Amino acid sequence: MSSLLVLALALAPEVPAQEASVPQWGRWEASFTAEEDTSPDTDFSVELTSPSGRQRSVSGFWDGGRTWRVRFLPDEEGTWRFRSRARRESGLDGQAGRFSCRKPDPKAANPLLRHGPVVVSANGRHLQHLDGTPFFWLGDTVWTGPALSARDDWDTYLKDRVKKHFSAVQFNTLCPWRAAAADAEGKTAFDGDKKVRINPSYFRRLDARIDAINAHGLLAAPVLVWAHKPDDPGNALPEADVVKLLRYQVARYGAHHVLWVLAGDNDYKGAQGERWRRIGYAVFGNNRHPAPVTTHPTGMNWPWADWRDEGWLTVLGYQSGHGDNAATLRWLHSGPPSDGWRKAPARPVLNLEPPYEDHVAYQSHKPHGAYNVRRAVYWSLLSTPPAGVTYGAHGLWSWQRKPDEEPPDHKGTGVAKTWREALDLPGSTHVQHAADLFRSLPWWQLRPYQDLLAAQPGGDDPAKHVAAAWSDNGDLAVIYLPVGGEVRLKADRLVEGLKAEWFDPRTGKRKQAREDAGKYRAPDEEDWVLVLRRAER
Repeated sequence: MSSLLVLALALAPEVPAQEASVPQWGRWEASFTAEEDTSPDTDFSVELTSPSGRQRSVSGFWDGGRTWRVRFLPDEEGTWRFRSRARRESGLDGQAGRFSCRKPDPKAANPLLRHGPVVVSANGRHLQHLDGTPFFWLGDTVWTGPALSARDDWDTYLKDRVKKHFSAVQFNTLCPWRAAAADAEGKTAFDGDKKVRINPSYFRRLDARIDAINAHGLLAAPVLVWAHKPDDPGNALPEADVVKLLRYQVARYGAHHVLWVLAGDNDYKGAQGERWRRIGYAVFGNNRHPAPVTTHPTGMNWPWADWRDEGWLTVLGYQSGHGDNAATLRWLHSGPPSDGWRKAPARPVLNLEPPYEDHVAYQSHKPHGAYNVRRAVYWSLLSTPPAGVTYGAHGLWSWQRKPDEEPPDHKGTGVAKTWREALDLPGSTHVQHAADLFRSLPWWQLRPYQDLLAAQPGGDDPAKHVAAAWSDNGDLAVIYLPVGGEVRLKADRLVEGLKAEWFDPRTGKRKQAREDAGKYRAPDEEDWVLVLRRAER
């Protein structure tokens, strides 16, 4: 630390922090009071100096009236010092103080506090905690939940998802959007359509919902703005205002445990792609935010060939969508993601929107059942290096509060159950079994490997496609059979001494698998998962 900075910190007036001591990987917050005439657009930041002398700059945010705040997630044990930076006449400049950071509790029930924030692994293929513990993404889709839920209802929802072993919650942060013109209190995130003015009271309500996500040990995955229809804020607002809204959210929630989703349901191609690359770079290009960043494309769309040089985009998200015809199924297991993951630089790949359970399928016009969900989940996990997958339930994503209605502005998706009913659709338990299976294995070692199969049992029928993955050391193979039957493996592809078992994706139960001349026959004509792994010594 320079002697000038030490002197400045020593002479500057002390600012009381919200907490004098916080755990490593917890959240520190301090508030500051500006002069009455300070603009909400004032450039305000805080410089922090770690116990070892590392320096960080964190953007603050306006919280209404003359109140400004800064939030920070400390990653080093000991005493931290801070000093505010702003225009001198604002009354915000030069305020200083300190806080202490204590070491994390190795026995903490919350994995985010026990293992640290979620980041991209060194090899770029999966997510992990900061201490190196692999993080398997099982996301849940509740786009409108934070905006429309009551506090107790939100707690009920989160407890259910923790019980079912979900690890992340995907949601939309801003109202207005297609399924919610305003939040449950009639508030919107901003006013104006040319030069927007942010509404802090809206975000204070949102704070409580995101706080609760992290308090339950779940990663928050906020979609920072929706950008599908022309009148969605991400498309309708000027580019500078979109950047302003996104930077505000990153400043407000950058000390939470998050994976950022830049925008929702855009195609990210052509002029739109150029626009969103500029916006993404303006918000995340300074690399001061170590949390992973992705974005959410339209269905059956893989725009990432033109985004390889965008270093701030650290996770490749895609949406296989809600279709059920042959072309959709073929795209899901053998489409662009199954090849695109191989292109450098390496990034984790996540299907952020497989078919929602109980959502009407685009082609058959029948609701997707739990089987369609299971099949999409396993195909997604085995067609790219498995990093995780997202689940969605019709009625839950829109936080339906009244029965027998379609979600607003989503005609044709089908009459939705209320969020409480949708909470217990069987697919949510089936994806729990999938996550439990992968977490019981060194899943981060798996790579798609169709060459493991002597032949494709499904032939040319895309609905019967058998998907296979294998570890480089030959100690683990996972194979999904969507319609049971028999699978035969190449004799030279497996190492001797592997234990074989069938995994039932409906119940999570396992049974021994018997090999007959390199062939394995599923217990019945339902879908099954074949697991071959090195027996424990």
